[in-house]
Amino acid sequence: MARDNYIFTSESVSEGHPDKVCDRISDAILDALLRKEDTARVAAETFATSGLVVIGGEIGLSCEERLKDFMGRVNQIARDCIKDIGYEQEKFHWNTCHVLNFLHEQSAHISQGVDKDGAGDQGIMFGFATNETDAYMPAPIQFSHAILRRLAEVRKSGAEPVLGPDAKSQLSVVYEDGKPVRVSSLVLSTQHLDESLESDDIRAIVEPYIREVLPDGWLTEETEWHVNPTGKFVIGGPDGDAGLTGRKIIVDTYGGAAPHGGGAFSGKDPTKVDRSAAYAARYLAKNVVAAGMAERVTIQLSYAIGVSKPLSIYADTHGTGEVDPADIEKAIRKSMDLTPRGIREALDLNKPIYERTAAYGHFGREPEDDGGFSWERLDLVDTLRKEV
Repeated sequence: MARDNYIFTSESVSEGHPDKVCDRISDAILDALLRKEDTARVAAETFATSGLVVIGGEIGLSCEERLKDFMGRVNQIARDCIKDIGYEQEKFHWNTCHVLNFLHEQSAHISQGVDKDGAGDQGIMFGFATNETDAYMPAPIQFSHAILRRLAEVRKSGAEPVLGPDAKSQLSVVYEDGKPVRVSSLVLSTQHLDESLESDDIRAIVEPYIREVLPDGWLTEETEWHVNPTGKFVIGGPDGDAGLTGRKIIVDTYGGAAPHGGGAFSGKDPTKVDRSAAYAARYLAKNVVAAGMAERVTIQLSYAIGVSKPLSIYADTHGTGEVDPADIEKAIRKSMDLTPRGIREALDLNKPIYERTAAYGHFGREPEDDGGFSWERLDLVDTLRKEV
């Protein structure tokens, strides 16, 4: 039986976190290639450390000239990402850091299966949704993201120029009768550019914005605050800690409130089911909850490399279901083509829409007019209802 009264904690990291810098560059490379060809094949990895960015992995375009032209632009793509994030530190500056490009063509042994509409790899993918927030996301991760997005906005607007790009947030949320009601503790570590500032000074800067994004009444006199608990945080980003693509998969998804299949998203084109099937599973889970079939649901999909149809579909309503999970599984099979091609077409994934996903979560965002975050749409509700 599910617990009704407990405390659950999730964390988020900002776009300036070293790992997120790398996710951003990898997804920017993906978008740039998709602008050249919507069938581009991409598995781009980025590593960043003090004064250095290294990019590697596999890419594929049908035209050799287009590929050659793209390779000459990779370094500038990386610099543009770092500049937009805001790094102009002595040892990590967008204009002076070294960028090494080791991208190469995709393996023919991998492409032969994908070209026949099979999955780009084996694996398991999970989607999750809950009605505890308007975004159908777990509250701890949703509001951890919201805090950092707001701080990034005021940093970039010039309202709070003392803040730096690197930051982490963490919320411990109290649940009563299965619903989030307040924050028991809050942790925020944010880079700052003025070395004279201490923890209390940073709290005075960030607290109004934190209160702005959290629901009324969630911060109480009992809430424990830990703002820059180690004191100063001046050296940030890859100069302070190395970064790597795909190392924040729990931040990218549900903050630990749901299982994760283990595959990262960033830098992968949508033939890779690590990404596209995880988006499809979220899409299905969100629509199942919005259809009133359950208050909370986890969807699992599994695939084999080179095989088009999913090997299994599993639904768990965690004791909150109005519909039998087996009937939800049947409705899912009838409502959506879950082959890799079917997912790409249903969610219109062959577009340059991925750089924006690299920070503040891939889920719980608003679907956008150009197709961004299409997996957050609620247009499958009626179809699912008809199938149960």
